[in-house]
Amino acid sequence: MNPEPANSSPSNTKAPATLAHLSSSELRARLKRGELVVRSGPIRMAIRCARDDVAATLWSLYGDYPIEAPGGFADFHVHLRGTDLLRRWIKPQIIFEHDGHAPFLALPQPQAFALLEWGMNWCIANYCHQYLMAHAAVVEKNGFAAILPAPPGSGKSTLCAALVHRGWRLLSDEMTLIDPATCNILGLARPINLKNASIDIMRAYAPGAVFGPVVPDTKKGTVAHLRAPSESVKRVDEPARPRWIVFPKYEAGSAPVLTPMPKHSAFLQLAENAFNYAALGRQGFEVLGEVIDMSDCLNFRYSQLDDAIAIFDELAARARDLADVTEEADVA
Repeated sequence: MNPEPANSSPSNTKAPATLAHLSSSELRARLKRGELVVRSGPIRMAIRCARDDVAATLWSLYGDYPIEAPGGFADFHVHLRGTDLLRRWIKPQIIFEHDGHAPFLALPQPQAFALLEWGMNWCIANYCHQYLMAHAAVVEKNGFAAILPAPPGSGKSTLCAALVHRGWRLLSDEMTLIDPATCNILGLARPINLKNASIDIMRAYAPGAVFGPVVPDTKKGTVAHLRAPSESVKRVDEPARPRWIVFPKYEAGSAPVLTPMPKHSAFLQLAENAFNYAALGRQGFEVLGEVIDMSDCLNFRYSQLDDAIAIFDELAARARDLADVTEEADVA
């Protein structure tokens, strides 16, 4: 964590621009009081936690994110706390609460930060029905967004992490937020959740990347969170237009193959990946239909990240060139 700046004190109520501007003592004090309000895109989370390891990981992974002044507005108030007194000494556990409600079973304390991330995702997925939300990564280049829905084990998060370390902008690795009024995609730019072999793959692929703690033996296997590129966080308020819906699938030893997908099939699969498609009813149907109509729908099989990057860069270049030609025709 950063050293104490001169003349800092935990009682200072002025909100620095970003979390990294807080001193170590101020960050811990705000966390203990539940006054650390972090903004990622349109979502503000008030986080309460007395654990120094969580404070250190937040500073490492969320240093670029805007924060609100203590007492500022938050969409969600979340709390990481220990369980009963006995558990404090014997296999201590941690529990996640949202407004006093615990939606998950307690987990071992070393999984505290991972539980915080999963809990924040749960809050968004269960309450942010002003958006159509899909369980999918989303990245942007040249103003166009690629939505990457895929089941666990497909290589979605690894591909997303590789893309954003080769010139694409991260909007989200877990959750695509679609504004029903415009069909634009809004960014969260939160840390990327990597699992198992993907952790070492990305350590080698992006040597300068910053990782949170590696946590073994979770229900998802070994997990670690990768810090979002600073540029993605700074540009998080820039929406992107849907341009591609790509269903990726990692297959060891396979050549990269990109094939068109029928739009009706893409609609059904993306609807299955949407958290609140049914809850939004007709609006969900119409918004999803518009997103499908404006997007190329593709299946993508790959084994080498460099091959995948080359193909995605080619898609982005073609879309940019087509947009330039269209703009010139409109001017003429």
